[in-house]
Amino acid sequence: MTHSSQDPSPNKDPGKGTRLRYWDPEDAGFWSGAGRRIASRNLWISIPNLLCGFAVWLYWSIIIVQMQNLHALGFFPFAEDKSLLYTLPAIAGLAGATLRIPNSFMIAISGGRNVIFVTTLLLIAPSLGVGIALQSPDTTWLTFALLAALSGLGGGAFASSMSNISFFFPKRVQGTSLGLNAGLGNVGVSVMQVLLPFVMTFGLFGALGGESKTLPEALGGGEVWIQNCGLVWVPVLVVLAVLAFLFMNNLPQHNVPATPLAVLKMLWLELLGFAGAAAGIFLLVTDWGGFPDLAKVFIVLIAAVSITLALMRFVTPKATKENLVNQFSIFRHKHNWVMTWLYTMTFGSFIGYSAAFPKLIQDVFGTLPDGSLNPGAPNPLHYAWLGPLVGSLIRPVGGWLSDKLGGARVTQWDTVVMIAAALGVAYFVQAARGAAQPETYWWPFLILFLLLFTTTGIGNGSTFRMIPIIFKPAQAGPVLGWTSAIAAYGAFLIPRIFGTQIKAGHAEYALYGFAAYYASCLVVNWWFYARKNAEIPC
Repeated sequence: MTHSSQDPSPNKDPGKGTRLRYWDPEDAGFWSGAGRRIASRNLWISIPNLLCGFAVWLYWSIIIVQMQNLHALGFFPFAEDKSLLYTLPAIAGLAGATLRIPNSFMIAISGGRNVIFVTTLLLIAPSLGVGIALQSPDTTWLTFALLAALSGLGGGAFASSMSNISFFFPKRVQGTSLGLNAGLGNVGVSVMQVLLPFVMTFGLFGALGGESKTLPEALGGGEVWIQNCGLVWVPVLVVLAVLAFLFMNNLPQHNVPATPLAVLKMLWLELLGFAGAAAGIFLLVTDWGGFPDLAKVFIVLIAAVSITLALMRFVTPKATKENLVNQFSIFRHKHNWVMTWLYTMTFGSFIGYSAAFPKLIQDVFGTLPDGSLNPGAPNPLHYAWLGPLVGSLIRPVGGWLSDKLGGARVTQWDTVVMIAAALGVAYFVQAARGAAQPETYWWPFLILFLLLFTTTGIGNGSTFRMIPIIFKPAQAGPVLGWTSAIAAYGAFLIPRIFGTQIKAGHAEYALYGFAAYYASCLVVNWWFYARKNAEIPC
């Protein structure tokens, strides 16, 4: 438990080890002394760890585009079915979102330094596995599905990372600090989407990295080392894990046990999250006959969440269970559910669009109405990184504006623009579908989609800033983690919904549905937080 600024204790020395003895960022004297320096160090180590987590979680958005290109040479036979390709980022999204549920509660049980170190270390497994699997043209879809689920570790890391940083900074700057952690962490999507097309063009690891594959001229030509999409992250993750282990801190209010026991508790919660994700993935890939696919994805989501929560509630050691029960009190708080609805609009859209954007460009502009390849199509690998980049970089601005103007006001106007942008993108998707030259509509499509990404970033910052205002510190951390967990299902829902609607021939229908949801968020935010005499103005 933290001390107040009036704490009579004369010993306010945080200590020099990885386990701090004292922490109170609201104490102005403490903060201006050791507090700011320690918090900043933890933030700037947290950011690159989170950045790589996002990169590994969402690298499927690039991998499946190149898989489809290599399919023309006879590689990856399952790529004949585009819906299977869309399912890989959907599986990663489902796993990452589900793992955010246990990650929401890990910091208070195992400590920030321990959780971030172990998570970064675990990410080496899917990165190395993908690098090996992509070297064989006959690797099965089920193998890639398993690796996609493991890459969800990077998605789950967001909840623990944000919960951890929320404890380090005083309320008056949490919008900025959380915005920096999340915004620069989210840049991992763009870094990945720029880096992977580049590292695929040469033998990055020499003979150790395997052989190349040669693309036909119609698909750009040249040699491709697609396996580098996974291998490139391995040495980076090793370095970042060491930095987290040596220089990050566990806070005293979390009462963290000895490191081996803390790690075991964290791994047990992670395992329970994987069990819930596995149940959801099983339901996802199972044939339900003629059952509507859109209804199916929501049933899968509810099943994954429910099973994970039940396992955490009933299949944990007694000491851990008591801690979890205390944190589960957020589920009795109405505003936890309201903010979950609002944050899903912003972060859920950002992460979902990031996962689907490269493949969506390829499907909307890459073929002509008769099904043949479009020779004038834009290369999705040249442009897809722009969306996640603007959405990530603008997120700290959303937090900063909210510190100045109020989170609810920023969220309200941001949502209005978000609705308009989604409808505009839908219009140009529909126009391109039936055009003899789809690329005619490329630039207005791209500009409006970048505007849509911008609104998701600003809204990410503003809605996240609202949570520490609405909730007490003891609840704010778990609520930040929980809302980010549910919002992360956007990485599952949006690629799956786009895949379903593209298969039906009406990709714009997905965007109409998203716009309708944004309109509901506009009403909810206004009623609870933005209107005059709102229940909690913030």
